[in-house]
Amino acid sequence: MSDPELGAGFRLLYELKFDEARERFAKWEQARPSEPLGPAFEAASDLFEEFYRKGVLTSEFFLDDKSLFGGIKDKPDAPLERQFASAAQRAEKLARRRLENKPKDPDALFALTLVEGMQADDLFLIQKRQLESLRHLREADRNARILLEVAPDARDAYVALGAANYIIGCLPRYKRAMLWIGGLRGDKALGMQQLARAASSEHAHYLRPYARLMLALAALRERNSDLARQELQELTREFPENPLFAKELAKITPSMRGASSHDRP
Repeated sequence: MSDPELGAGFRLLYELKFDEARERFAKWEQARPSEPLGPAFEAASDLFEEFYRKGVLTSEFFLDDKSLFGGIKDKPDAPLERQFASAAQRAEKLARRRLENKPKDPDALFALTLVEGMQADDLFLIQKRQLESLRHLREADRNARILLEVAPDARDAYVALGAANYIIGCLPRYKRAMLWIGGLRGDKALGMQQLARAASSEHAHYLRPYARLMLALAALRERNSDLARQELQELTREFPENPLFAKELAKITPSMRGASSHDRP
């Protein structure tokens, strides 16, 4: 499942060079028009850019229940939303076509896992249509589980599982009860374990940095500043040109002096 060109595109993405990342993914896609990963990764670049613009990937957003459970304060970015929707639809169409002939194709399963998870995130956090996000969340969960059965080393799949488990586990009990009916229970501890699997694995070829960031933000919610600092330090070392990681690390470093390392989830 690992491809050097796609990996290079993700590195540009984590360096916040969104246009260059999209160009890299589009070029890869043009050479392989039947492959679902190209448009899936294009969609990832669009959503990641919108998350960055709207401040979603910050501790201010993630630690504020009104933001995390209610979505962004302003309107979605219309051009990015259109680009994201178009790329996601192309990826889903190609992936489902591939699975008709090869039901356990790892790349198609990964593309569907990623696209369904991103659509759930977009609906939940950007468009503020939480109920509509649940169908995509269930599909991401289902495809991630199938992918891990087919390819146990596909650790990128744990990002979708971990993020869903953690965020659902953070919801108020009455909201979680509504999700239980749909088979989504949520488990904060399990979610962090799944994110940690992706964050620490060399087999998480594309989403390992994203898993590190999500794990750091989850750790801050759970008052585990040591873990948050560790993950953010790794991100800052790997991507020194990305101001997001350095800013988040700087925010928690002063509080570390008075924080207890035993204050863990």
